[in-house]
Amino acid sequence: MKVSAACLPCMVHRAYKEVCHATEDPALRLKVVVEVAKLLAREFKPDAVPAIVGTKRDRLIKALTGNPDPYKAVKEASNKAAMRMRPWAEELINRAPGSYERFRKACLCAVVGNAMEFDILGHDFSFEDLRALIEGAEENMAIDDIEAIYGAVKEADKVLYLTDNAGEIAFDVLLVREIRALGPEVTVAVKSKPCINDALMEDALAVGMDEVADRLITTGTDSVGLVLEWASDECLKAFREADIVIAKGMGNIETLTEYEHDKPLAFLLFTKCETIANHLGVGKGKCVAKLWEPGTKIQ
Repeated sequence: MKVSAACLPCMVHRAYKEVCHATEDPALRLKVVVEVAKLLAREFKPDAVPAIVGTKRDRLIKALTGNPDPYKAVKEASNKAAMRMRPWAEELINRAPGSYERFRKACLCAVVGNAMEFDILGHDFSFEDLRALIEGAEENMAIDDIEAIYGAVKEADKVLYLTDNAGEIAFDVLLVREIRALGPEVTVAVKSKPCINDALMEDALAVGMDEVADRLITTGTDSVGLVLEWASDECLKAFREADIVIAKGMGNIETLTEYEHDKPLAFLLFTKCETIANHLGVGKGKCVAKLWEPGTKIQ
């Protein structure tokens, strides 16, 4: 997936917000945003992948401010908010009458969890929105391949689950639990180093992912989405061995659409930006559960 014109103002907006999280020094903030502008002038081209440009931007901000994790406080608050809501979400799943219905409810919770993102231009999220978003998820599904994803998971021996944001990962626990109940071995991958508000190992442990996943690994990188050339051998091995990959969030669809794949990929996300929404042919603020099968074009 390539950039659109809408990506540039969004990247500048998020750069400024990230710099403000990283330092309170006005002079340093100005210095860093000037360097970010130079980087974007070099990197932002029609054939650029948004997640890769975003990764380079974030690395520059962390290096110049000396702050390795600008969104640390945001991630901690997100985990706490999601954990307060999770018992209610668990009860929704527990009331479902059968295996598929439980899986569907867990999928909807995981998709809505992807709305937990901050500093994206045009996307306003509040923790108070979570319950209403989950309650309205069925009506807000723009692409609904959950039944097909359920069938693919039931046939799989191994599943790789690529997480996205902190906070959101608390709801991923519910879906991973349902996937394991269907039989497959589930490997869950988080980022190895800070990447905006993406989940790290500490976030996975804080929400109990280690209690439901068969294996908990890192991608070996701090990239937005999964860039296979930058991933660790451990992550690449899990990717190769998986019968299906479940990829959360916008970054993963931005990067994984750049490759050919020999296995189904299930993309679970909330459309928070114009470029992703247009790429998928849906509106902004929509729930998406899209299954891509080998031999078809990812879009």
